[in-house]
Amino acid sequence: MKKFVMAALGGTVAGVIATTQIAGPLLAQEKAANSNVYEQLDLFGDIFERIRGQYVEQVEPSELIEAAIDGMLTSLDPHSSYLSPDDAAQMQVQTRGEFGGLGIEVTQEEGFIKVVSPIDSTPAAEAGIEAGDFITHVDGESTLGLTLDAAVDKMRGPVGSEIIITVVREGETEPFDVSIIRDTIELQAVRSRTQGETVVLRVTTFNDKTTPNLISKLEEEVEALGGMNSVNGFVLDLRNNPGGLLTQAIRVSDAFLDEGEIVSTRGRDPADGDRFNATPGDLAQGKPIVVLINGGSASASEIVAGALQDHRRAIVVGTKSFGKGSVQTVMPLRGDGAMRLTTARYYTPSGRSIQALGVSPDIVVEQPRRRPAEDEEDDAPASAVGPRTEGELRGSLNNDSLSEDQIKQIEADRAKAQAAADLREEDYQLAYAIDILKGLNALGPQARNTAKLR
Repeated sequence: MKKFVMAALGGTVAGVIATTQIAGPLLAQEKAANSNVYEQLDLFGDIFERIRGQYVEQVEPSELIEAAIDGMLTSLDPHSSYLSPDDAAQMQVQTRGEFGGLGIEVTQEEGFIKVVSPIDSTPAAEAGIEAGDFITHVDGESTLGLTLDAAVDKMRGPVGSEIIITVVREGETEPFDVSIIRDTIELQAVRSRTQGETVVLRVTTFNDKTTPNLISKLEEEVEALGGMNSVNGFVLDLRNNPGGLLTQAIRVSDAFLDEGEIVSTRGRDPADGDRFNATPGDLAQGKPIVVLINGGSASASEIVAGALQDHRRAIVVGTKSFGKGSVQTVMPLRGDGAMRLTTARYYTPSGRSIQALGVSPDIVVEQPRRRPAEDEEDDAPASAVGPRTEGELRGSLNNDSLSEDQIKQIEADRAKAQAAADLREEDYQLAYAIDILKGLNALGPQARNTAKLR
C-alpha cells in the first residue's frame, strides 16, 4: 500500500514539475511578445512626435493618427479600412440608396484602383467605364500608392463638376482619358421589363430597397403579362452588380427558395459562425430562373448566384464572377468614425468558398464587344433593296390555306422572332438566357423537374 501511495505521489510531483517546465517557457514567450508590442508602440509614439516637431510643414495630429489607423487596416486586405466621420455618414447614405459621385464600385489591385463595376444609368456608365478598367490617374495625378479611401476621396466632388480619369483597359494599347461630370447618384435597386413571356429583373445593388423593389417589380410584370400562367420564366440579371448588404442577399435568395441553406459565414473563432436558411415561399412559384453574372458581379451578387446554383433553382449563365468571398463588419468608433473590418468568409450551401475564385457559370457565354460603326457599314448588303421573297414577286399566288387569324398569328410569331434577333445584337447574354427559358418551357414541366433534380 505504501509503495502504491509513494508511486502515485511520485507521479503527481513529476506531473507538477513537467507542467512547470512546459508552462515556464510559454509564459516567458508571451511576456516577451507583449514587451515587443509595447516597444513598437513606443516607436510609433517617437515617430509621431518627430513628425509633429520636425516635418517641413505643420501637420494636423488627428490626420496623422487617422492615416496610421487606415494604413494598419488596409495592410490586412483590400476591403478593411478606416472610415472618417464624413465617410461613415456617406456610407450610411449609400446603403439607403442615394449618394453623390461618379457611380462606380472600385477596389485596389497591385497598387492601382480597379473598377469592380459601373452602376447602371450613372455618369460613369454613360461615359463608357467598364468592369475591369484600371484608373491610373485622377485629374492628372497618379493613383499609384494611394489608399483606396484616398483615391475615392479624389473622385468625389461637387455635383456638376468635371473630373478627368485616365483608364487602362485590356485590349487597348494605350491609356486614355475619360471626362465625367459628377452627379447625384440615385440608385434604383431593381429595374424590370418583359421580353416576350419572360420577366427580366435587373438588380443593380443590394441596399435597403432591394428586396421590396424586387417583389413589387416582379408582381407588376407578372400582372402585366396576365398572371403567372402567362410567364415562361424569370431572368435575374446580376451583371455588374458590386454587391452590398449581406442581409439583402439573403432575403433575395430566400424569395426564390422554399427551404435549405442560403449561405454560411465562418470567422476566426468557430463559435462566431452563422448559418442562414430559407423560409417557405417561392416568389416565382416554381417557374424556371436564369441568373446572369459577369466579372462585375461581386459579394452579395455571388451569394445569390451561388445559393440558387447550388440548390439547382436557377441556371447561371455568363462569365466568372468577381470572387469576393469575405464579409465586412462596420464597427462604430469614438468620434463618429467607424472601422470596416473583414471578420468572416462566406460559403455557399455546398460548402464552397468563392474567395478569389468567383462563381463559375453553368453555361459560359461571353458578351461580344460591339463592332465599330464603320465595320457594320462594310458588312451591309451591297443592294439597298435587300433580299426579295416569293410574296413580293409580281403576280405571285395567294396562300388560300390559312385564315386571316392564322396569318396574323404567323406574323405575330415572326415579329417575336425578329425582336429576339434584335436583342441578340443589343445584349447577347440576355438573349441567350431567354432562349434557355424558351427551351425549358418547350420541354414541359416534367423535363424541367428532371433537370432540377440532376
